[in-house]
Amino acid sequence: MLETFVNPQIDRNEREQALVLPFTAVGIADISLVGGKNASLGEMIQELVPKGIRVPTGFATTAHAYRYFIKTASLESKLREIFADLDVEDVNNLRQRGKKARILMLQTTFPQDLEDAIARSYQELCDEYGVDTDVAVRSSATAEDLPDASFAGQQETYLNVHGLPAVLEACHKCFASIFTDRAISYRQIKGFDHFNVALSVGVQKMVRSDLASSGVMFSIDTETGFKDAALITAAYGLGENVVQGAVNPDEYLVFKPTLKQGYCPILNKRLGTKEIKMIYDLGGSKQTKNVPVTHCDRTNFAINDAEILELARWTCLIEEHYSKVRGVDTPMDIEWAKDGITNELFIVQARPETVQSQKQKNVLCSYHLKVNSENSENSEVIITGRAVGEMIGSGKARVILNVNEINQFKAGEVLVTNRTDPDWEPIMKKASAIVTNTGGRVCHAAIIAREMGIPALVGCGNATKLIKNGDEITVSCAEGETGKVYQGLLPYEVQETLLEELPHTRTKIMINLGNPEEAFGLSAMPNDGVGLARMEFIIANHIQAHPLALIHFDELEDELAKYKIAELTPQYENKTAFFVDKLAQGIGTIAAAFYPKPVIVRLSDFKSNEYANLLGGKQFEPIEENPMIGWRGASRYYDDKYREGFALECQAMKKVRDEMGLKNVILMIPFCRTPNEGRRVLAEMGKNGLVQGENDLQVYVMCELPSNVILADEFSEVFDGFSIGSNDLTQLTLGLDRDSGLVAHLFDERDEAVKRMISKAIHTVKQHGRKIGICGQAPSDYPEFARFLVKEGIDSISLNPDSLLKTLLEIATAEKM
Repeated sequence: MLETFVNPQIDRNEREQALVLPFTAVGIADISLVGGKNASLGEMIQELVPKGIRVPTGFATTAHAYRYFIKTASLESKLREIFADLDVEDVNNLRQRGKKARILMLQTTFPQDLEDAIARSYQELCDEYGVDTDVAVRSSATAEDLPDASFAGQQETYLNVHGLPAVLEACHKCFASIFTDRAISYRQIKGFDHFNVALSVGVQKMVRSDLASSGVMFSIDTETGFKDAALITAAYGLGENVVQGAVNPDEYLVFKPTLKQGYCPILNKRLGTKEIKMIYDLGGSKQTKNVPVTHCDRTNFAINDAEILELARWTCLIEEHYSKVRGVDTPMDIEWAKDGITNELFIVQARPETVQSQKQKNVLCSYHLKVNSENSENSEVIITGRAVGEMIGSGKARVILNVNEINQFKAGEVLVTNRTDPDWEPIMKKASAIVTNTGGRVCHAAIIAREMGIPALVGCGNATKLIKNGDEITVSCAEGETGKVYQGLLPYEVQETLLEELPHTRTKIMINLGNPEEAFGLSAMPNDGVGLARMEFIIANHIQAHPLALIHFDELEDELAKYKIAELTPQYENKTAFFVDKLAQGIGTIAAAFYPKPVIVRLSDFKSNEYANLLGGKQFEPIEENPMIGWRGASRYYDDKYREGFALECQAMKKVRDEMGLKNVILMIPFCRTPNEGRRVLAEMGKNGLVQGENDLQVYVMCELPSNVILADEFSEVFDGFSIGSNDLTQLTLGLDRDSGLVAHLFDERDEAVKRMISKAIHTVKQHGRKIGICGQAPSDYPEFARFLVKEGIDSISLNPDSLLKTLLEIATAEKM
């Protein structure tokens, strides 16, 4: 284990005049002394190591040392002369001035007493860890890692540095890197004086993550600002590849509130491609090198569940500490590494997150493509990737593969490249959008795009081949986790809603939701929870396979389906565990987004023809003349031909509630024809560990059949609540198939017969002390229908997100009448 120095007693005057200080002698109040990065390392070593967080030890040169170097060599006047006609908007001017400044710094030798101070501190590390111990040498500016400006990556970092001569050389290069082109440009944009900023250098014992893995994590969701999730990324080798976006890392989401309660709420695990890893260049000419990752490692996660949870717990501790120190909620951006020799995890950096934490919280801003027959519906999707920033941007594409060609870029174009690093920043601020081949949600391109307020698509694979210079394209990151590049300049709109101006209603306003990727973003809308969380989207899009095909995988007759299932489940020898995990993660994400508000989860309601379309499904499904009113919903769950599949659903829901701690999940049974059938389903759930009333489990029923209305009193004795499904109730009240175009003109939820059924259901259920809401389409489509429901005294109305704000106003008006 990497130990830390004992904190020497150094008084204030000594510290301010010191050239070098150990991390144990500095804290978060010392940004002006050792820069943001080193102050934060000292803070964690002093305050968080005692709480169980591991942080590698080391030392820092001070801001005084930097200014001492500048003063003794009379460099300031020479530097001011270089920057006299600086123009950061002119890329060539910026390059020339930056290069001259760096050469001047590098050609000026360190004062001897500064070299001696660095040598003494490095020798202490060598005494602890061995001759010529390996260290990371990182720049830490005094204007760095502030709550509203990160300066991340503006100056240089050197890894696997061995021996005093190499350490001194790396420190000297770090000093010079205060004048990298990107640092000069960023300071100018943020309004910092180039000569008021000093640079500290941190020298930190390396964690041997070249033999294991590393990554970045945030104590907030980076896209939506959802504050209760910890986002962790991981790839093999040293962490520079993750930061720079050279690899597509694994991503893990953990829910913080129930994690703190002792649960294991891993909401999502997304496998990255992780094609390369950075390792020590032992015996080579460089400090590090990239090598390919084996196929076996690429198809496995870089860290295990226990490590994910430990990192998430550390994220919570770090966020809580910095929030307490600053007196305000402080989301954090943290770098971690796993030592391949000891198998221990370490935190190597922590800084305040600077994008989501600075956004206005009382304004709901949403981007929407204007879809019509002339544009979006027919526009070709060129490529997809990871969406960064819930925005849309468009313009002519500019494909640039080499940073030396960035002077070709024109303001308003879409930057298309392999990946970016801080050298690209002078043009990134001018882009309407950014598209990269590699990278994940916390890579350089993603972080800078968020800070600049522009959309980015990262990890697209081969965007630089599919998109050509001059192509007119639209980059949409407003359609969920997966972003799209469309051919052409598509029209879009931006809607801003002041949340404080929206009225509060007696009727609970809930949301209909099926896609977990939208959950965090939608949770910011005014709501009282989720009235309908549909499993079908998760099963069809994330699982893709029929549950019985996973249970009987070895017996599958469809070889193509078997091959595709194997491709989907490389980490799962037991294919049923894949179904349980994916379904639990999807529902868990939705439940976490709205926690602790109720989330009503409807158990699977595929019809037999829809089940047959899943991988391997045809082998297990009958052919029905009219699946709409056939073997669906409750009738499947206790049937010998499907109860094994239903058991997997139950296992997933039990995992959400018992392992993730998301007890706000209420389960709902669809298409339950009789009260006795409801009892049979409850018994089947009980066999699988879901016992009504146990662990606060409530079970609702869909009110979508005439029998549910006529026998509402008896159904009230079986279930805890009701949700009206107006689509099915309309078709069965009016005796028509809503999928049939021949009678589609007769389908209308506003028909008097349907309204009477709904009215009767509401009054009967409420007479028997149960809750009743509606999750059907009608109130989203027809404002007058929403007003009717309010008049009848319904408890809650669950709406489609795109109509929520409009219908909310209608409901508020109706309640005043």
